[in-house]
Formats: sequence, structure tokens, C-alpha cells
Amino acid sequence: MLGADDPLDPVPRRILVAGTTGVGKTTTAARIGLVLGIPHTEIDSLFHGPDWEPRETFVADVEAYTSEPAWVTEWQYTPVRPLLAERADTLVWLDLPTPVALWRLLRRTLRRRFGRIELWNGNLEPSLWTFFTDRGHILRWGIRTRNVTRQRVPELVATAPHLRIVHLQSQREIDRFVQHLGGCRG
Repeated sequence: MLGADDPLDPVPRRILVAGTTGVGKTTTAARIGLVLGIPHTEIDSLFHGPDWEPRETFVADVEAYTSEPAWVTEWQYTPVRPLLAERADTLVWLDLPTPVALWRLLRRTLRRRFGRIELWNGNLEPSLWTFFTDRGHILRWGIRTRNVTRQRVPELVATAPHLRIVHLQSQREIDRFVQHLGGCRG
């Protein structure tokens, strides 16, 4: 696995950003797309239809944009995770400490809920009290799945040997990595 300052040759063109819920995958993916001048597709926007229902075209949409020569997205959703890993050349693993990830998730959830920020296809964060009644509530999901990525990413070494894995363990490393990529743009 590579670190924040390791050289990336050739420059990444098909990039996945992995990590547990709340670590900043989407923000980091957008930053990477910006510095490299490649399109970022927020995979949540393709998955979630109105009323949080999965969109029927999700897999086809992912197949379409990952057929392009350059893209960056988040490594999520079981139906497409193998396809994404197969088509990517680089995976950036945001492996932040659990307290940092959970704090970010809580802060983001509260901001979205109290601000009534529309997410994808008209969806809003549910009422906070649903934390107690809905096993799928994003905060409960984040707590329950906080270590899943730490199991999945190392498995890629065997199942996707073509994939460069960049392991970042702090916001400082993430910032250095993105800055480093900015100097690689070609």
C-alpha cells in the first residue's frame, strides 16, 4: 500500500475513494476530481431515488460512467463494488480513527437535518428520533459498519492486484495527498 507522499506513476485516471460512513469520501473524491480535472460522480446520487428507494438504473448508470477514460467516485454499494474495483486504477482508502469518523458523521447528519438540506432526488435526512426506531438510520449504520472497510480493502490486494491502494489515516495525510495530486496533473 502507498502513502500520501508516494509517487503515482502513471497519474491516476480512474479513482475510487473508500472509507467508512462519514470520513469524507465524497468531499475527497470531489477534491481529487477538481485537482486532476476529471469528472466526479457522487455514487449516492445514482443509487437513491425519491423516498430513498434504490433507482432501477443504478447498475447501468455505474457501468456507463466507469466505461469512460477518467472518473472518480466513492467505493460503495455491494451490487457495483466489484465492477468499480475492476475498472479503477487507484483506490484511496480514508482510514480515519473511529472517533473522528463518528464525530464527522454526527456533525454532518445534524447539519443536514436541522438545515433541511435536500440530498438526492428530493430526499432529506430523517427525523433524529428515528435513530431509536430505524436500524438503517445513518448514525446506527455508521456505528454498526465502522470497521467493514478495514476488512474489505486489504482483500483487494488479492482480488484486484492491478489496483494501487493509497492508505490515508488522517486529515493531514488526505490534504497532503490531494495537494500532491495537484502537482501530478498532466
